[in-house]
Amino acid sequence: MFCLVFLFVLVPRVLSSSPPVAAVSPQDPVLPIGSSLTATCTLAPGSGLLASALYWTLNGARLRGVASARVLSVTLPRLRGSRQRSGDNLVCHGPDGRVLAGSCLHVGMPPDKPVNLTCWSRNTKDLSCRWSPGGAGETHIRTKYALKYKLRWYGTEKECEGYSSATRPYSCYIPRNLALFTPYEIWVEATNQLGSATSDIITLDILDVVTTDPPANVHVSRVGDLGDQLTVRWAGSPELRDVLFQAKYQIRYRLEGGTEWKVVDDVGNQTSCRLAGLRPGTVYFVQVRCNPVGIYGSRKAGIWSEWSHASAASTPSDGRLQSGSCDPKPAEPNSTLRRELKQFFGWVRKHARGCSGMSVKLYDQWRAWLQKSHETSIQILLNDNS
Repeated sequence: MFCLVFLFVLVPRVLSSSPPVAAVSPQDPVLPIGSSLTATCTLAPGSGLLASALYWTLNGARLRGVASARVLSVTLPRLRGSRQRSGDNLVCHGPDGRVLAGSCLHVGMPPDKPVNLTCWSRNTKDLSCRWSPGGAGETHIRTKYALKYKLRWYGTEKECEGYSSATRPYSCYIPRNLALFTPYEIWVEATNQLGSATSDIITLDILDVVTTDPPANVHVSRVGDLGDQLTVRWAGSPELRDVLFQAKYQIRYRLEGGTEWKVVDDVGNQTSCRLAGLRPGTVYFVQVRCNPVGIYGSRKAGIWSEWSHASAASTPSDGRLQSGSCDPKPAEPNSTLRRELKQFFGWVRKHARGCSGMSVKLYDQWRAWLQKSHETSIQILLNDNS
């Protein structure tokens, strides 16, 4: 709702040159929460009305006033914050309910210092920033937030112009004309009719705050019949085709129905990865995110993107592995060698989790050999790994 008093009061003035019947004082006051106000509705001479016949309303609720010959007054103690930022409607009515005059009351508080100012860039050519209002975040009156920035050592102060709509408040977008390889100072100023406040100044280089959209086209697939592995592939971010950056990726995965994610950190800048050590016959959900790492000009890592949409795949069932076909049997003649080989490939399996290419290759050879034959021969294994 809006403070609509003057829509009712001014229309008769436009249509007629007759003087107003009454006037309300004070007009559109701005008051801090908790203060008191006494307002008066004064009838014009010759109006033909009695003040005792008039009445007040505040946002439509009737109030009790005190009347003299030509003046109806009302006192509002311990005012609360305005219901609407355009002001609360204090209206003086005639005996028939007609609006005679009115005022908009703006009751609120000065802004607190804005906090949590953060900024990021999608392509090194733009900058987006967001912040939070300080304190409780509600001033109850119109408060303007201005994002300002300037080059740290020279240049003039500028104000961001691309403020977001009400669906994403407290954010602003600078689309162009930004310098690289030199720091900016950025801050937010909050101002209303009761006061002003300024956020802490942050200093940043555009190259230090680059981020991307989440990786796209994430695809998870089986690795042949291997029951404990899945391959993850994704598309590299087009924003990172700039020679200033290379990609660093991170993967996380979890069991279907589970809540705990396991993270693979050492993916590097490749766009595919082999997950090993998984449960056979199990559905896994996988996500990928990207961090643009500056390779020239920036001393800091970029900002991690959001995680991609989850993709899912199931590992093949591996009954022989689950039944213990890898375990040495005491009666077998080569049990000592098998035990040593199991320990060795246990080490390989442990190091395959992080997408090490050579470890995965060795482990694949071991698993393929094991699935073809239940008989172990050290000579066959050496030929297979050579």
